[in-house]
Amino acid sequence: MFANPGSAEPPLPMPYTGFEFDSAQRLPLLLCLDTSSSLSNNGAITALNSALASWAKSLVDDMALSAAVDVAVITFGGSEQITVWQGDIPLGRTAPVWPQSPFVPAHEFRPPLLKAHGVTLLDRALRLAMEVVADYKAGLRTSGLTYYRPQICVVTDGYPSDETGKFSYGYRELLPELRRAEEERRFRLFAVGVGERHTGAEDVLKELAPQYHAWLDGFPFQELLAAMSHSARATQGGADEAEFHEIFARLKNRRGGGQVPA
Repeated sequence: MFANPGSAEPPLPMPYTGFEFDSAQRLPLLLCLDTSSSLSNNGAITALNSALASWAKSLVDDMALSAAVDVAVITFGGSEQITVWQGDIPLGRTAPVWPQSPFVPAHEFRPPLLKAHGVTLLDRALRLAMEVVADYKAGLRTSGLTYYRPQICVVTDGYPSDETGKFSYGYRELLPELRRAEEERRFRLFAVGVGERHTGAEDVLKELAPQYHAWLDGFPFQELLAAMSHSARATQGGADEAEFHEIFARLKNRRGGGQVPA
């Protein structure tokens, strides 16, 4: 899996160099995060950065997740419009192919410090997320490693747009593939809106993820990431679909959460 001295295979980017995979079954978890300019309002991007830092620490402290979960981040927004991250290292607008990967083991995950800028190219980011997960699964199989059903969590505070910032139905091109992915259990997709509720925006999320979609008032990023951890534990435990629905229902019906920090 890793390049040997003198091998023609390119070395893996840090922090993968020198890392030996745990023999435990892997659980890929990809965060697809909106970092468009609207996140600069109401302290949203600050809340997101704070939540990511706390979540990274919680992954290290959770022995079960630390041993099995691999984390990748894709952001849509910013000057690059789409950015693939390997921990806090930006890899650019496209992802490397196996054996290089944006996924890092949970105990080594260092979140990027995100800035709010640009437009909401949700469809391109989600397409890339699907490709990254598919490549990672194929690479794990090639290396003789097994994996749980991956999780992709898309988080946005607005409508999907094109490069000019105008509303775009481009995401609908993904729907047939997403439905096939559901049927074939390729991954579990969560689509979550945060902040002010925009008329019709939740319908976009519903189209993307009919089973797991929600619009959450305010910016409850910590609670959202905690729910992703709970879902990962449930996946490790072989939970049936009803348990994942319960986890998501508790997130949507949380009490006293989601307030914008002062």
